[in-house]
Amino acid sequence: MFASLFGVFLGLSCICKDSSQSTLGPPLLFGPSVVLMGEVAEFTCELPTHPKNESILLQLYREDDRNKLLGEYTSLDGEVAVFPTVIQPHHKGNLECVAKAQNNSNMQPTVSKVLHLKVVEPVTGAEIDIVSGLSELFEGESLEVRCIVSAGDPVSFKWLRNGGHIHHGALGDHLMIDRMTSEDSGSYMCVATNHFNETQVYTSNSSEVVITVKDVVSNPDISFTVVKDDSHNYFAMVTCQSSSGTPPVTFSLYNGTQLVANTTVEEGNAIFKVTLVLDTHLGWLQCQADNGHRVAYSPWIPLEVVSVGGPVRLHYDHDVGENYAVIGLRFYCQATKGSHPQYQWFLNKTRLHDRGSFYYIVHQPPERSILLLPVGKSIAGTYNCEVSDSFDNSTTITSKRWYLDREAVNRLPVLVVAAVFGCFTVLVLLVFIWCGLGVLLRRRTYGEETLLEMEAMVAAYEGELDWSDFNEDEEVVKAARGAEFDQTSAASVED
Repeated sequence: MFASLFGVFLGLSCICKDSSQSTLGPPLLFGPSVVLMGEVAEFTCELPTHPKNESILLQLYREDDRNKLLGEYTSLDGEVAVFPTVIQPHHKGNLECVAKAQNNSNMQPTVSKVLHLKVVEPVTGAEIDIVSGLSELFEGESLEVRCIVSAGDPVSFKWLRNGGHIHHGALGDHLMIDRMTSEDSGSYMCVATNHFNETQVYTSNSSEVVITVKDVVSNPDISFTVVKDDSHNYFAMVTCQSSSGTPPVTFSLYNGTQLVANTTVEEGNAIFKVTLVLDTHLGWLQCQADNGHRVAYSPWIPLEVVSVGGPVRLHYDHDVGENYAVIGLRFYCQATKGSHPQYQWFLNKTRLHDRGSFYYIVHQPPERSILLLPVGKSIAGTYNCEVSDSFDNSTTITSKRWYLDREAVNRLPVLVVAAVFGCFTVLVLLVFIWCGLGVLLRRRTYGEETLLEMEAMVAAYEGELDWSDFNEDEEVVKAARGAEFDQTSAASVED
């Protein structure tokens, strides 16, 4: 019974308490939505319905930060709260106004709808930060840069290279270029911009940053020439050359696994001097090139110099025109051995240089040399070639001499004529033999068939003939024969 009475009493007390409370309506917050930083903006907050005899505290906050009060005002009789504010970056965001009864704890605080404030901060201090690291890159590498500003919000960015706009790879304050090429080298700049009310524009240009894209050194070519000094010593002048690659380039020469020499140059080639012994294999040479990205390798070549020797072979072939006349000749000169031969051509013991009025020489060392001649009156004479070592002309080998003129070139050799005539004769004989065999075979075949047909016809005719029609009186026959005899005798007497 006592418990029931206590519950009723507690319920009545709660009802009395709720009836003593009143609710504030939500306040209304007004103010600009976009403000330039540093300017003074006014925000107002008011209660549509002000409770009687109550002082209401109106406070301005940012929605996500109730610990930092932006302004407050006490309204005694429904006055509108005005918050003059010097705008700073921390003011941007959603603002709200909170209404509280100062002397009545039974009234619950209310909150206005949010007012979004955009704070425009003029952009300043744009600079480029190379995120990928170095300002010197090699072809195929990636570049990533970022535009950093010391102040400014909101900001849009534009990227320039050598004064021209960059569209590919630009994304806001970042610029990313994959697989750089030499065309991507240049001076880079970022331009940061923002504006206020579409009338005031603020711009900050970064200082230029020079980005250099270096060509990766290509695989070098390797070759060597032979020289002879005054002391009759021989040396190989080895050339290492890369067709591309940004200098400086370090070239290294190896004989097998042993480093012979290296040097760093500003050009794309280097020359090394190596001692030689003729007609002796001294190993295998290779060039290596490096300009900071990777090491490039040349093919291996043998370090061996073979002296010119053996007989020199000289032969030719020709081109034929529409009338089957020879219109051009090619002489070939080739030594039996020699790794560095030097070829010389002669006409009537006079040396022919690389090009003349009626000839042209093509050297294809070490294999051979070719003399090109059109067929005409000017080619008449005796030709030969000489071969010597390019580094030492003390030993010279001469080919056989060959006389040529226009008539001799177009004259058919006796062996060719004999061969052609012999082939023609054999062909004619074969035709006659074939025809004779055909006639004999035809006669034999058709002769036997004709004889058999004649015998068959005679037999058939005799079988059908009636000999009774041809029986004559013997006296008539004898009289006829006697008359024939008398005519014959009379003819004989007249003679």
